[in-house]
Amino acid sequence: MSKISLQVSGEATVESCFSDYIGKCEVRNLSERTIATYRVHFRIFQRYLDDSTYPAKAVTARTVDGFILYLKGRGCNDMTVQSYLRDIRAFLYYCMGQGTIERFNIKLPKADKKIKETYSDEELARLLKKPNIKKCEFTEYKTWVFSNYLLATGNRISSTLNLRINDIDFDNSLIQVNKTKNRKAQIIPLSKALAAILREYLSYRKGKPEQYVFCNAYGDKAGIRTYQDALARYNRSRGVAKTSAHLYRHTFAKK
Repeated sequence: MSKISLQVSGEATVESCFSDYIGKCEVRNLSERTIATYRVHFRIFQRYLDDSTYPAKAVTARTVDGFILYLKGRGCNDMTVQSYLRDIRAFLYYCMGQGTIERFNIKLPKADKKIKETYSDEELARLLKKPNIKKCEFTEYKTWVFSNYLLATGNRISSTLNLRINDIDFDNSLIQVNKTKNRKAQIIPLSKALAAILREYLSYRKGKPEQYVFCNAYGDKAGIRTYQDALARYNRSRGVAKTSAHLYRHTFAKK
């Protein structure tokens, strides 16, 4: 930590302003994933500026226009450009509020919304066909249960991996989802079909009430990448080329 002095610091750079911005995001208790995304998008913006000491006051509407063209030149589609610019716009508006950057409006470029891809009925039949418990490995069985849970609830993979055994209320057919993107706990219905699957699974998984439903090999909290990779292997083993966990959410929303 640097020593406090009465000397006025030099001109604010985009990088130093972003450091302050992330500090504010942490104070607001934004999720780690959200902040990580901000960092990734800022690195691309900084790469476009091509100067780690780029003065914040030099950022103008023309700078943003150039960034949009830069992203398109990298092969980003319209939706990706919107995603990057939405986060950079929030950062720049923060800087404007601090008086570091002159105020100007930042409009997101228009983008055609594509129909979200889902799993077909044939693919779902393959993915949701119960494996032979007497012959399959526990990992395959666990991934089958995981797939059923995602399709039945529409939960994000991060929310699902934070689900604890005592969050499932079999008596009242409810599930308490404590980890969500908007950080608001939710109570969702537990269908009879999913309840039967989870009851059987937990008889094999065992574990204490406060432990995670979908865990790693040691019963502890599992990483998102671990389950994403497991789903990809599982889908391919079932002859399904699509491997994204997000497609379960899209399919749930379409039902």
